[in-house]
Amino acid sequence: RRYPTVEIRAEAFNGSTYVPVPSDSAFLKAVLLELRLVDGHIFVEHRDTCTRINHSSVYSVRIEGRDLWPVLAFQKNGLIYACLPLVEESLEPRPPLLTVTGLSQGLALLLGIMDYISPSRKNEAEMSTKLGQLRYLLIQACPLGTPLNTNIRSLNSSFDDIQEMPTDENQPAWRSNTYKGKPQVNICITEKVNCMQYDKRDAVDTWQVYGAVNCKCDIEGSAPNVTLTLNLPTNAPPLQDIVVHHCVTSVDPAMLTSTSAEPLDDSVFNGPYKFPFIPPSDSFNLCYYTSQVPVPPILGRYQLTEEGSQLKITVNLKLHESIKNSFEYCEARIPFFNRGPIAQLDYKISFGQLDLSREKSLLIWTLGQKFPKSLEVSLTGTVSFGTAGKEHPTDYVCTGNTAYVKLYFRIPDFTLTGCYADQHSVQIFAPGKPKITASRELISSDYYIWNSKAPVPTVYKTLLD
Repeated sequence: RRYPTVEIRAEAFNGSTYVPVPSDSAFLKAVLLELRLVDGHIFVEHRDTCTRINHSSVYSVRIEGRDLWPVLAFQKNGLIYACLPLVEESLEPRPPLLTVTGLSQGLALLLGIMDYISPSRKNEAEMSTKLGQLRYLLIQACPLGTPLNTNIRSLNSSFDDIQEMPTDENQPAWRSNTYKGKPQVNICITEKVNCMQYDKRDAVDTWQVYGAVNCKCDIEGSAPNVTLTLNLPTNAPPLQDIVVHHCVTSVDPAMLTSTSAEPLDDSVFNGPYKFPFIPPSDSFNLCYYTSQVPVPPILGRYQLTEEGSQLKITVNLKLHESIKNSFEYCEARIPFFNRGPIAQLDYKISFGQLDLSREKSLLIWTLGQKFPKSLEVSLTGTVSFGTAGKEHPTDYVCTGNTAYVKLYFRIPDFTLTGCYADQHSVQIFAPGKPKITASRELISSDYYIWNSKAPVPTVYKTLLD
């Protein structure tokens, strides 16, 4: 399968070092020669010289006196799997393999194809059927030259609703099929919050919010137009670092120039954020964004000290009053690294339930679906340990009293920025009255509270500075 758009990009990136992709027959002949599947007994200088010892499946294939590189190819069960990854830079000098992101994408796609085909290698009829279906599956897996799903076996094997080429000239390439049925649009705003809390004067607490707006538009027509509007409450911090999907047809330039790298001022764009687009056939992320929210959702303090052979721990958590007190789940995990299994545990908690993991190296404090009316909870206790074994966790950063509590939670129907999609503001220029559903959620991601009685771990601190 060839992708002319990728070849145009390669020519733009590679400049004078660009080598055109040859015809299928010439490429096959050159690959067979490079893999020593033809003329293997003959010395071919560009292939067999001592300076060309290959330690990987990446080859340089000689085409009319020029080297086509990198060709990713390998042989398995009588079949050759090969692709030509895009290199987004000049080819001279050749960049290190680890810097060519297309290699890992191409390898994942080839392994997915091999996983799909290999079980049928002993049944010729089944193999022939799968090879015939593969071209349709590639339309889904790699529609425009960039692999979107490398698990070929998981793709739809019913081809009634898949078109190899759009029948309507107005149908964009990213709409691989057309929907027939009752129109419906599903919108989900997911925000993830990262946090590092130290409870120290010399270490500043940090937190970041990352949002994604996922859409699934089942609408009839080859190129339906949809407009989605995101709104913020009054005086809410604006959305920043907005990145939109390529199906978005136009946006307000002020929306894209708001960046978290610069301090906020009164002129920053704070919505409403309108996104007109022609939706792909499948679920997709319409946009991504960040925001500088004033407070983290849960404030915490963790204190761990050694008293003889025991550890004394204190954990205090407080839900900020602006946060919706309704969780799908909320728990605090307290790991103990570089120590043996917990032999004795004495504790007192003001709320929730405390459990010990099976490996006896982790305390799991389940807070449930609501904080108490005071919005504050506490845990105090002492822990002693047995002899350490290989199965217990180790960490080169968390040594001595340097330790943390990690929070896991999800709050449905809530976003930290207040961002929401108004169902009534969704405009669809297509026949029929669509059913529109909108949801949102806030999820914790790398939410750490570090022991304030120990030095700040510089490895973690510098990542966020």
